[in-house]
Amino acid sequence: MTAGSVPIGPASMSRAAEVVRRGGVIVYPTDTVYGLGCDPFNADAVKRVFEAKGRGSKPVPVLCSSASKAEELVVLSARALELARANWPGPLTIVAPVRMDLPTQLTQGSGKLGVRVPSHSACLELISLCGGWLTGTSANISGQPSARTADEAVRQVGGMVDMVLDGGVRAGKESTVVQVVGDTVTILRTGPVGVGDGLRYGRTS
Repeated sequence: MTAGSVPIGPASMSRAAEVVRRGGVIVYPTDTVYGLGCDPFNADAVKRVFEAKGRGSKPVPVLCSSASKAEELVVLSARALELARANWPGPLTIVAPVRMDLPTQLTQGSGKLGVRVPSHSACLELISLCGGWLTGTSANISGQPSARTADEAVRQVGGMVDMVLDGGVRAGKESTVVQVVGDTVTILRTGPVGVGDGLRYGRTS
């Protein structure tokens, strides 16, 4: 376990991806807040993410390197694809029916999963190095403020992870979360994206 952090860069991202491939858990910067990342197909690693957060029965979303990678995980309806095209990469998480076999703890047996393509170039590169998917729950103890800096993440969960990547101060506003079933869109958490506004977000550094 580590309580420190290292600047994000090519070498540290390669190391972090190796940690993930070996079943470890990392903290990494996204376009919104710092995230707790592991291989979403590794049940033991997912269990560690839940333990780090002190999380109970709330599912954990997955960040994807591309929309096509998201579609490998979940079934996106025509309406969901419309929202994805308008807002990915960006701070919109879409909850949709699961397509692949994933650990029950990740989805809490709901048969649904939240997916998102972040608007952050280094984050996308890291996710690609990890195989195209990385759990994307915020790097904080449940009920506590989301971490906007690596130091904030270290203070909350540093003792429960294997590596912390420092990418500077993040925006601090978590993504909008919507559930899409057919044409019906239900807002589960408000955030930067107003559903239906058609905005497209560019990548950040």
